[in-house]
Amino acid sequence: MNFMGIDIGTTSIKTAVFDERLEQKLSLTADYTLDAHGDIVEFDAEQYWQLVKGTIETATKDHAVEALAVDTQCETLILTDEHGTPLRPAIVWLDNRATEEAELIAQHFGHQRVYEVTGQPEITATWPACKLLWVKRHEPEIFAKVKRVFLLEDWILFKMTGKFVSEKTLQSSTIYFDIHKAAWWQEMLDFIGVTRDMLPALHSSAVKIGDYCGMQVVTGAIDQIAGAIGAGVVKPGIVSVMTGTTMVLFMPATEVPPYDPTSIVPCHYNYDDKYCLLSWTPTAGMALKWFKNALCEQFSFRELDELAAAIPPGSDGLTFLPYLCGSTMPKYNPDARGCFVGLTTEHGRGHFVRAVMESVACMLKSNLDYLGLDVQEIRAMGGGANSPLWCQMQADLTGKRLITLKNKETACLGSAILAAVGVGVFESVEAATQLLKTDVTYVSSGADYTACYEKHLACDNLLNN
Repeated sequence: MNFMGIDIGTTSIKTAVFDERLEQKLSLTADYTLDAHGDIVEFDAEQYWQLVKGTIETATKDHAVEALAVDTQCETLILTDEHGTPLRPAIVWLDNRATEEAELIAQHFGHQRVYEVTGQPEITATWPACKLLWVKRHEPEIFAKVKRVFLLEDWILFKMTGKFVSEKTLQSSTIYFDIHKAAWWQEMLDFIGVTRDMLPALHSSAVKIGDYCGMQVVTGAIDQIAGAIGAGVVKPGIVSVMTGTTMVLFMPATEVPPYDPTSIVPCHYNYDDKYCLLSWTPTAGMALKWFKNALCEQFSFRELDELAAAIPPGSDGLTFLPYLCGSTMPKYNPDARGCFVGLTTEHGRGHFVRAVMESVACMLKSNLDYLGLDVQEIRAMGGGANSPLWCQMQADLTGKRLITLKNKETACLGSAILAAVGVGVFESVEAATQLLKTDVTYVSSGADYTACYEKHLACDNLLNN
């Protein structure tokens, strides 16, 4: 018996098939390009479905699939008439046109009220409530025809089953979803001009909602939650770190933290009808990729690792601040920029590479310290998990056990697990994750990064204060 997980990313769709032992049988990737012009980022809604449909057809040619589930980003918005025909291109989650609408919502409700209901400490143009208000104010002729409001996962489920349904993790950052009641927030709906009949029926994750081409279709979860499930991060004390272009920390939680005006850490609804915290930084692997492309284009990443490994911890006093795209957490400063500090004639290429890598490990520690959680174990994902040197740095700096995983397609795997749970093959997500295979375990080597981390914090304070 096989299960399919479909991970719809910002510019690619990954599809993977797994058997009952959660062994991967197939993996496919389909790339696509968004229509982006400044703050406006759109994509043809029907094209999303054609891409997903095509990958399913390819994947099922040689593999019979019992059930499937889909994970997506949260905030991509699709507006249709009563028949499900799109009225305009999808407004992609990256779209930032609704800045004025975000300010109007902030002025009316205040940040504390929005957080206490939705778990979102910020009110930004990316949230669907702001996007809907923008359409109402700027495209009233289209808004008047809107009968159904889809997010991306909803849209794919509708195209597969004809059901107008959603799952609760996806709605967390709409800011019209009450995270405590797991229901729509009527006050916000009234303010943006949306009625409940325009919104889908809400389900938990791992619930069968229909069939498609002989496969059972099950509700999934947002991409970060699916990835965490695929990494086995299903209980407090274990966190995942995705070190890709950005760095994302995912932590299960049993309750919504009290409002803190100095915190911008969002709380989302989790697959288990509890909660999770997401902390992210805009630059991680991007910093090393930038350095390689700009100054070491003839070197492979493996060769950069070898250069950095020859340098002692602390990079002989060279410190890098990786804020190539500003700073988000634990300090929000979109105007922050990257820099090297402490440069002398003694520093060579290896020092620069190691300083870049150490800066990301320092960010991981500072985010864990900021969150103040009791963490025993870190599950590492993304491109950074392929570097033993980088993984060891993170274990040394945090003092935590860090584990990489055999299967790298954790979001697809997490969605496949939800599909299998939804059709009763596994009793629970937790039971399924017992089958996950880890790869390498890193523990602190005793390397002393005290001076390195203190200098990172001191430079960070100078830049962000």
